[in-house]
Amino acid sequence: MEKKLPVLRIADLTINPPIIQGGMGVRVSRSRLAAAVANEGCVGVIAGVGLGKFENRPGSEFESLNNEALRVEIRKAKSMSKGIIGVNLMVVLSNYEPLVRTAVDEDVDLIISGAGLPLELPKFVKKKNIKLIPIVSSVRALKVICNKWKRNFNRLPDAVIVEGARAGGHIGYDFQDVVEGKAPALDELIVEVLKLAKSFDPEIPVIAAGGIFDGKDIAHFLKLGASGVQMGTRFVCTDECDVHENFKKAYLNAKKEDIVIIKSPVGLPGRVIKNKFVEDIKKGKTTPTACKYHCLKTCNPKTAPYCIAKALTNAAEGNLDEGFVFAGSNAYRCKEIIPVKKLIDELVREYEMGL
Repeated sequence: MEKKLPVLRIADLTINPPIIQGGMGVRVSRSRLAAAVANEGCVGVIAGVGLGKFENRPGSEFESLNNEALRVEIRKAKSMSKGIIGVNLMVVLSNYEPLVRTAVDEDVDLIISGAGLPLELPKFVKKKNIKLIPIVSSVRALKVICNKWKRNFNRLPDAVIVEGARAGGHIGYDFQDVVEGKAPALDELIVEVLKLAKSFDPEIPVIAAGGIFDGKDIAHFLKLGASGVQMGTRFVCTDECDVHENFKKAYLNAKKEDIVIIKSPVGLPGRVIKNKFVEDIKKGKTTPTACKYHCLKTCNPKTAPYCIAKALTNAAEGNLDEGFVFAGSNAYRCKEIIPVKKLIDELVREYEMGL
């Protein structure tokens, strides 16, 4: 089937359809999903957080276990695809720098970085043709990144992902604003960021993210001026998504009112699917646990009401009684689990109908 969407160009990479699969952790988007997405012409992304089976190992092994696991996943994805493979790495991780170095060693096509401003990212990627793509939630954040990168490293982002408040997982906005619907709309953000992005030569491609569910949404943001979109939620409900079936079923069983916002130990609001564990968090029934990893720079294990690494790891392994599922605002609209190829074809068809 001929794909009629505009092409997304990020430096010398050509992405068609112009879709980046969102990096979803812990252990949700790994090599199998990333390779399947890349094989359809889109960007497949491995989430670098918590890939190593660190739960029952000494804290001293945390860094090396996760480095090795990321290396393995990148190599697997590359062996299954000749397409574009990226890695999503959160700035807030205490092992951020070693993970970036591992991704660079393995020569990924691009590094996507959010949950904090990746102000030092170019320092680790000096001699490689690896594209660097920050995730921002305001024009101010992009301005800070561009100024810093230009001044210190004489480079600019190869593209920027603008993530709105309807995204799944951690959201870069004030908790109250998200809960009360006062966070800026993605449409406004895209228009603002585009003004800045177009002022550079060459212009920085802008990619819309957060709440994008179907081809009609893709058409909408491309018309606004975005060069492409990032989508996470839809890719969870695919055959190739690496996460446990119980995790996928949570999406299929969710109703609109089950998608709720919680306070994360990361210091950001998080969008999740409600379950008993989430209810316990909201009622203050969870208690801090002894932590031997300190995986997040912003987390104080002595005061954190629960360990988010443990909660997300449990969920990814199918134990939803002791964890929760991150999800986008439209997760309740997922009704079936389908192959990645079928999903991409559907999105393209919907896009063409939405024009």
